[in-house]
Amino acid sequence: MGSIAENVARVRERIESAAGGRRVLLVAASKMNDADRVREAVAAGVDACGENRVQELVEKRAAGAYEGAGLHFIGHLQRNKVKYLVGSVDLIESVDSIELLGDIDARAKKLCVVQDVLLEVNIAGELSKSGVEPERLPELLDFAASLEGLRVRGLMSIPPISAAPGANRPYFARMRELFVDIGGKKYDNTAMDFLSMGMSGDFEDAIAEGANMVRVGTGIFGPRDYGAPAKEG
Repeated sequence: MGSIAENVARVRERIESAAGGRRVLLVAASKMNDADRVREAVAAGVDACGENRVQELVEKRAAGAYEGAGLHFIGHLQRNKVKYLVGSVDLIESVDSIELLGDIDARAKKLCVVQDVLLEVNIAGELSKSGVEPERLPELLDFAASLEGLRVRGLMSIPPISAAPGANRPYFARMRELFVDIGGKKYDNTAMDFLSMGMSGDFEDAIAEGANMVRVGTGIFGPRDYGAPAKEG
């Protein structure tokens, strides 16, 4: 692979080709990349950085890694880590329970802020993944309608990992259907602004099915080194 700047430029070209004139936000999935590498991605023009682990986000934020770009949390969020994110990130993409909505709302009201969130959908029903089942989305949206400390801004999903070209398009298409359906029902405190789906191996398919936000890690930073022990997020 080339430099981070070259990789960002290539990913941008592919996004533009797939988007057909629509604006699609590029989130650099920056887990396990140090602050210097994240700064390179920001300098190359990514729209936001997305972190999977709270501790890693806090450390890199303290080092000024994200200055000049938005900051999203895209990993599984434990309820006891909410306090580190609310008011400090632009978007929490991985909200998947009423309990988590309530915790974010309570923390936001304490700080006198309004936190933007996405609802994460387990679109393929995988037991190994977080996310709310599609049929439970109305329950979460009804609960969020009266909350003053957050705003639901859209949906996020991570479909199954597959090396087969186009394998995830049915899941992306189903997410688009949910996105449009929810938008048409006009829930209070909800705006279907962002449909976040697609990663390094399938973001062009995701864009073709309606994604307007993609999360790209390997395509920007190269393969990750998983030799080091993972930290809880």
